[in-house]
Parts: sequence; C-alpha cells; structure tokens
Amino acid sequence: MSGGTARSPRLLCILAHPDDESLGVGGILAKYAAQGVETYLVTATRGEKGWFGPPEDNPGPTELGRIRESELKEAAKVLGLREVNLLDYHDGELEKADQCVLTQQLVGHIRRIRPDVVVTFDQNGVYGHPDHIAATRAATAAVLGAADAGFSEPGRLTPHTVSKLYYFAWTDEVRQAYEAAFGELVMQINGVERRAVPWPHWAISTWIDTSAHWETVWEAIKCHCSQLPGYQKLLDLPEEYHRVLWGRLTFHRVLTLVPTTDPEDDLFAGIRPSGTP
Repeated sequence: MSGGTARSPRLLCILAHPDDESLGVGGILAKYAAQGVETYLVTATRGEKGWFGPPEDNPGPTELGRIRESELKEAAKVLGLREVNLLDYHDGELEKADQCVLTQQLVGHIRRIRPDVVVTFDQNGVYGHPDHIAATRAATAAVLGAADAGFSEPGRLTPHTVSKLYYFAWTDEVRQAYEAAFGELVMQINGVERRAVPWPHWAISTWIDTSAHWETVWEAIKCHCSQLPGYQKLLDLPEEYHRVLWGRLTFHRVLTLVPTTDPEDDLFAGIRPSGTP
C-alpha cells in the first residue's frame, strides 16, 4: 500500500459515462466494496446524448444529463461506492476536450483520493468508443502525472504514486454475450468502422471472480432507468449470459510497482496480504 499507511486499500475507476461503472466494472466495485476496500469513481460526462426512448419523449440534453447523474448516484449506492465525482465534459465530445486540462483534473482526483489501484477502459475503448479511448489516455497519463512532483494541477496537492494500473479487457465470450443482446457492436467514426476488440486469453493478466455479486450488478444496472429501453434485450437474456457478463471480470495489468505473478485473481495482489478476503 502506498506510503505504508495503515488504512483500507483504495480502488479508483476512471470512466466516461453513467452506466459504464455498472455495465463495465460493476462486479469489481461490488466485490471490493463488500471486502472493505474504499471504492471511488470519476465519470467524465453525464451521458446526455444517451436516449433510447421515443424521440418525442427525449427531455433534451440538459435534463437528461441531470436524470443520468441521479441514476448514477443511485447505482453507486447499490454498488457500495464511497464517492462519485462527475466532470463537466459533454457526452460524445471527450476526445475533443483539452487533454492537458482533463489530465490535470484527473491528477487532482488521484492525489486527493490516493488510490492503490486505478482501473479504466482499454486502449481500444472496448469497442472503439471515442469517449472511452479519451478516458483511457487521460487516466493513463494522470497515473504517471500524479506521481511526478513536477506535474502541476490546480490544487497543488502532494504527489501520489499509484501501485497498479489496469485496463478492462473483454474476452471474446463477453463480446458474444453482449452481441447476443445488442447485435454487432460497431460504430462509424469519421467514415471508419470500429468494432469490439476482444482480448486473447494469453494477454489477460488478471481474472477476478465476481460471481457472488452479479445480482448486485444487475440491480445497479436497473438504476439507470432512462437507459432501460436500450437494455431490454440484455434483460431478456437467460441467466447464464448474465453470469458470463458479470460473474468474472478480466483485466490487463498495465503497470505494477509491487511484486505480483500471473495470472492474478486479485487487483490488490502484492498490495495487501495474500488470501485477504
């Protein structure tokens, strides 16, 4: 644990939209919160473009952003999050934001929260989503910047060294489960087709059993009521699909400053004693 202080381990997830925390990494948030780990979230946007209902019922971006912020906070309670921080970036425009400013903001949160472990998307944004990719780039830079005494951020907080950084690494099995609900995960960005990019098993460093918490994750997902029309096919999937999606989460360890071995079954391996529940 950084600094050797006698405190609970801390996990920080840096993501792009409300519901990323539940759909993407809800299993680890619920699991580690239940173990007494302090869990924190930074979400870059309010997801104000995410409307799945009839167009005539769309409340508009400002009101939808307020709705989605409230839904996020309810989901956070279900998952046991200690703190949620929302940045003020616009949905769909994170990659166009000033990346230096975004990185400074994240450095400020890392120095204030002082997490042992940081988790974000992977370099492909899971399925090519520009907001996800921008979040990953900024989070990665911020982990390094937070430890650098020469890196300036508005709060001028004490530097903090994160012990481990992870990227969320979808397996092909998870991709297939999602596509069973949503069809092909494909986006058109500037005339270029982007698809889900699963990780081969050999590239995955860390396999986390979250099977005891998948029902909690589903309850958190259902807090995002404004998104449920888009989730209906997911809701209708048989239970075995839900277990695939949230019963085990997989990660690629980008860096570690503590001893560990592969494969890991704990994001905090090397930080807290082996076998800690």
